[in-house]
Amino acid sequence: MSLRGHCILSHGFESGPDATKVTALAEVAERLGWSHERPDYTAFDAKLDMGRHGDVAGRLAQLQALAAARAAEGPLVLAGSSLGAWISGRMSLQVQVRALFLMAPPINRGGEYPLEAADIPTAIIHGWDDELIPAADVVAWAAPRRDRVLLVDDGHRLSGHVEASAAMFAELLASLAP
Repeated sequence: MSLRGHCILSHGFESGPDATKVTALAEVAERLGWSHERPDYTAFDAKLDMGRHGDVAGRLAQLQALAAARAAEGPLVLAGSSLGAWISGRMSLQVQVRALFLMAPPINRGGEYPLEAADIPTAIIHGWDDELIPAADVVAWAAPRRDRVLLVDDGHRLSGHVEASAAMFAELLASLAP
């Protein structure tokens, strides 16, 4: 654990811990004095016999074990992309988390599982042209919470906005009192 705190960076479904966005976030965390880790959820994602998004409960359990241990050591920030954003939000209700950074968060995963998150500082980046999650749904979810939302000219993967995602994450980390 660093002096500032720790970041757990969760990749999206059918992605991996070396994905471009979470790698960019890891570089930001390190530069700003935060320790970080990028869990590998690919084995859970491969279990399609358990559902359209694989073993989501397994993903949550892995994140819960990591987050509980890290939160006991000091300030914890959770960040995630797509399904990684969804599990990060859910985990913020179970473990003490200082802030959330959500990229392309599924507001209502599969129509049955709404995005839920603790009332903590939260920053969201989402594509206007997201083919899976309408931008209007994200704004409607974030509005009553007064979360910071950046809508960009991109699709679900936010591949054209890796630098913008990293910059927004840097602003969130810098805003947290030591």
